[in-house]
Amino acid sequence: MQSLRLISYLSLLCLLVSSNAYAWLFGNTIKGNAGSILEYESFGSFNEPWAMTFLPSGNLLVTEKQGSLLLVDLDDDSKVSVKGLPEVAYSGQGGLGDIVLHPQYKENHWIYLSYAEQDGAGNRGAVVARAQLDPAATSPHLENFTVIWRQTPKVSGSGHYSHRLAFDPDGYLFITSGERQKQAPAQSWEQNLGKVIRLNADGTVPPDNPFQDKGELAKTFWSLGHRNLLGIAFDQQGQLWTHEMGPRHGDEFNLIVAGDNYGWPIVSWGDQYSGIPIPDHDTRPEFHAPEVYWIPTVAPSGLIIYSGAIFSQWQGNTFIGGLRSKSLIRIQIDGDQAKEVERFAMDQRIREVEQGPEGAIWVLEDGDDGRLLRLTPKQ
Repeated sequence: MQSLRLISYLSLLCLLVSSNAYAWLFGNTIKGNAGSILEYESFGSFNEPWAMTFLPSGNLLVTEKQGSLLLVDLDDDSKVSVKGLPEVAYSGQGGLGDIVLHPQYKENHWIYLSYAEQDGAGNRGAVVARAQLDPAATSPHLENFTVIWRQTPKVSGSGHYSHRLAFDPDGYLFITSGERQKQAPAQSWEQNLGKVIRLNADGTVPPDNPFQDKGELAKTFWSLGHRNLLGIAFDQQGQLWTHEMGPRHGDEFNLIVAGDNYGWPIVSWGDQYSGIPIPDHDTRPEFHAPEVYWIPTVAPSGLIIYSGAIFSQWQGNTFIGGLRSKSLIRIQIDGDQAKEVERFAMDQRIREVEQGPEGAIWVLEDGDDGRLLRLTPKQ
C-alpha cells in the first residue's frame, strides 16, 4: 500500500512539474537560456489584447482587437471602458491596434490609436487617429477624434496591417505600414503599403523626409521594401529599430535608415509559403539586410529598448515578444550591430511588450484570455 502511495505521489509530482501548477508550488519564475531568472505576476486577462501604454499616473491603457479600449487601474486590477472609439474592421489580423501617448501628453492629453477600417466595397486598410483623453473623468471618453493617416489604397484581405506607432526624440510620429499580403506594393511609389511612414504629430508631412521627388504620397515615406512590421522603437542614441515577420521563416530585426530599401519581396532570408524560393539578401547588396534574422521563425510582435533601473545590466537591450516561438527574446545592440543573447520560454504567444514606469517589463499574451504579466528580477 505504501508503495502504491509513493508511486501515486511521484506521478502527481511529475504531472505538477510538467504543468503550470509547478509555478504555484515553486514560485512564478521564468528562466532564460542564458541563465537569467525572472519572476512574474499576473494582473488579469483580456480578450485578444493587442497593445498597451502607461499613463503618467501609472495606470494602463490596453487595446483589444475587437474594438475596446480599457483603462486599467493596476492597484486593484479594475477596468473601465473608454468611450468614443470608431467602429473597427475586426477580421483576421485587423481590428483595434496600437496606442501611444504624445510626448507632451501631460500638457495636451493627445493619444494616438491605429485600427483597421472597411470601405463600402469591403476593402480594408489601416488608419491612425489621434484624440484627447481625460482619464480622470467619471466616464473616460475620447474627444476631438481626428484621423491623420490612412493606408492607400484599401485592398481585399485582412492581413499585414502592421500599424505600430512610435514617436522619435524630436516629436515626429513613425508608423509601420504593412504590405497587406500583396507583396509588390512594398516597392511602389504610388502606394504607402510596405513602408515606414514619418509624419508631424498633427499628421502633416515634414519637408525633410527622404523621398521628395517620387510623388506626393512618397513624401511621407521614411523607408520602403517591408513586409509586416509589428514592432518599432528608438534606442538611446535616437536610432530607429523595427522587426518584421518574414514569409516562411526569415523574420527580421532591422536598423531603419532614412531612404533605405529593405528588399521585400525581391529578397528575403525566408521563402514563399508555397515553397518557391526567394533570393537571399546577400544576392542583392543594394538592399539593406537585417541586422538579425531568424530561421526558424519566431513571429515577432511587440518591441521595447530597455532604459530602466530594475534591470540595470540590460539598459540598451531590446526585448521582443514571440508569437510562434511563445517567447520573450533579448537582443543586445552595439552601435549599428545587434545579436540575440537570451530567450525566455513563456509557453504562450506574446503579443506586446512594454516597459513600466518603475522599470519592470510588462507583456501581454495573445488570444481570447491573454494575461497581463509584470516581469521583475528574481530576488
